[in-house]
Amino acid sequence: MEVETDLAPGGQDGLERLWQGLPVDGIRIAEPSHGVERIEARFYGNAFSPHRHDTYGLGLTLHGVQTFRYRGVERFSNAGNVIVLHPDELHDGAAGTPDGLIYRIIYLPPDLISAVDGHRTALPFVPDPVLADDGLRQALEDLLSDLDEQPSDTMMDDVVMRLAAGLFRQAGAPRKMLSPSARTAVLRARDLLDDRYTELVSSEALEAETGLDRYELARQFRRLMGTSPHRYLVMRRLERAKRSMMEGQGLAEAAADAGFADQAHFTRHFRKTFGMTPGHWLALRTASTRER
Repeated sequence: MEVETDLAPGGQDGLERLWQGLPVDGIRIAEPSHGVERIEARFYGNAFSPHRHDTYGLGLTLHGVQTFRYRGVERFSNAGNVIVLHPDELHDGAAGTPDGLIYRIIYLPPDLISAVDGHRTALPFVPDPVLADDGLRQALEDLLSDLDEQPSDTMMDDVVMRLAAGLFRQAGAPRKMLSPSARTAVLRARDLLDDRYTELVSSEALEAETGLDRYELARQFRRLMGTSPHRYLVMRRLERAKRSMMEGQGLAEAAADAGFADQAHFTRHFRKTFGMTPGHWLALRTASTRER
């Protein structure tokens, strides 16, 4: 089903009509760009069980009421609001009314936010996950208005800069500086994990690479990357497995190629990270593809 969409201010009518009258859950995934995943989702009832990403989840509620539990509190977002989920924060998701829910969201690697100021400061934490922030909304609209179009390098650079500014503004706290040695150590650890994510990377290997003991590295890594080295490595494996599934590989083959011990190991990590099994994720993606 082809639908004209318009995310400009005051122009959400087209999106609010998207999939109306079709009580079928589904997710639409744009081609990943610059490490950023862009998704459009439609749900009736519960969408996700509790889970956590290692990215920022920055979204726009387009139709219905988006409800989720975050940091121990039930949250509600109406159409037009911005959603900000911090890396590694547990949350679930559901449609708050029988009319269903439509939203678009990006999963933004913390590394891109850190890079805006040269990895000199800890990540901004936004205490309120539901916002009415024109700056953040307009930046997200630039990336989410057309999921079929790949953003250019210059467009992505501009949007990331504006998102970083909005996150620091909404954090409402002074920026916490990292020492040059801590910054260098974390970036070396990140690069090692990126290169060897299908392997078992030991704490000893990370200590040798960075010059920090494992506990100090874990503390500094979380400040700059939003998660632990272990979780970061697991997420790289999950990203690889998702790409393999999208290319038509079976679950067992995708799990093995990404470095998981077996399919059950892969499924456990997938559910904890995305709030559903790999099979359910594939079914939702297929449902949206068939309706387009």
